[in-house]
Amino acid sequence: MSEPGDDDGWAPLDPVQRPTDPPTVPPAGAPVGPPAQPPVQPLGPPERPGPHWQAYGGGYPGYPSQPGYSGYPGYPGYPPHGYGPPPVKRPWTVEAPKGAPFHRLARTEAHRWWRPLVGTLAIAGVGMVLALALMLAGMIIQVAATGHTDTSGTSDTIFGDQTADLAYNLAALGLFLPVVLFAAWGVQRRRPGTLSSVAGRLRWRWLLACCGLAFLFCLVSFGTSAIAGAFVDDTSTGDEHWVGWGDFLLPAVVIVFLVPVQSAAEEYMFRGWLLQAVGAHTLENSRRRIGQALSVVFRTPWPGIVIGSALFTSGHGYTGWGILDIFTFGAVAAWLAVRTGGLESGIALHVFNNLMAFLLPAAVGELDIEQGGVAWQVVVADVVPMLLYAAAVTWLARRMRVETVTGAKDDVPVSPPEHPARVS
Repeated sequence: MSEPGDDDGWAPLDPVQRPTDPPTVPPAGAPVGPPAQPPVQPLGPPERPGPHWQAYGGGYPGYPSQPGYSGYPGYPGYPPHGYGPPPVKRPWTVEAPKGAPFHRLARTEAHRWWRPLVGTLAIAGVGMVLALALMLAGMIIQVAATGHTDTSGTSDTIFGDQTADLAYNLAALGLFLPVVLFAAWGVQRRRPGTLSSVAGRLRWRWLLACCGLAFLFCLVSFGTSAIAGAFVDDTSTGDEHWVGWGDFLLPAVVIVFLVPVQSAAEEYMFRGWLLQAVGAHTLENSRRRIGQALSVVFRTPWPGIVIGSALFTSGHGYTGWGILDIFTFGAVAAWLAVRTGGLESGIALHVFNNLMAFLLPAAVGELDIEQGGVAWQVVVADVVPMLLYAAAVTWLARRMRVETVTGAKDDVPVSPPEHPARVS
């Protein structure tokens, strides 16, 4: 239905009385009736700018002068191409939908099938380039400080010093952390904080609580390892001894400062990026029958847990039972990430586990962690504390009411009115 002044939506709207115009009072004796409609004026500026045109700086209320419009001759502020404000520019990052679990935070409105793949290749490529650049910088510093490079002739060293090699290996892995965060923003168009948790940030209070549990995990793991050592043939040379504070202090400082960065980088890569990259491919829009069947599985976190843990294991040099040990570690950390809605529990477990794995050998002068075959008793001694840690974290997360999906604290239930209105 057409409204007054609207000829099926095509005619211009009726002129509206300006707020500065004085009220129109009919003279005495004037006939009472509906006011006569003024003739319709064509769009465009008035022939002579009146006080209202000048009072609003070259535009009427609702049609302000805006930069970028050329206007008509003599009326530069008049928008010639229509009314209304310019289109609002959408932000680069896209928010995750409410109620999404941790492994599906990458499935936003901007998600495309190629974004996780391109992001993964970019992380690997840029990370390797940065690691090589760090090695080159280290060699330049070594030459500037000593006047020569490593001349030992051994192939298992980079700088000819175990402490320097350890610092490089840890720092090179830590360089992947900013690369992963940038890939989430630049490739997937989401906030980097969504790699941390469903809250869009690292939850420091929850991380501190997990650190306390991880410290207890170290104590239990040390005890179970001592018990397992009684059932395993001793392959050590027997000359291990305390190296003294002079030889232990510098490696300990390197370990304490760089292990948290290295551990966090691996968690963000394998339990953050890869878990969410696989979780973004839910196949829920697939039209094929096989795609719909696989969607039932891919909407769960298990494909991401398995793939991420397998890639995490391939980055280590363990064989035999040691493969099961590393795979279990990655699977437990990934399961906790989904269960608690973030990486805090995995970061705490990884940091304290690596601190113990590096500091104890450094105390006896062994900075190069040997990898290879591991006895099954040692694997059991490692897996049992992991499972106890996972159970304790799950219990504590329930007690602390840790968010496990997005928007958990934003959804406030609204009670219906006592007397609902009658619908006619």
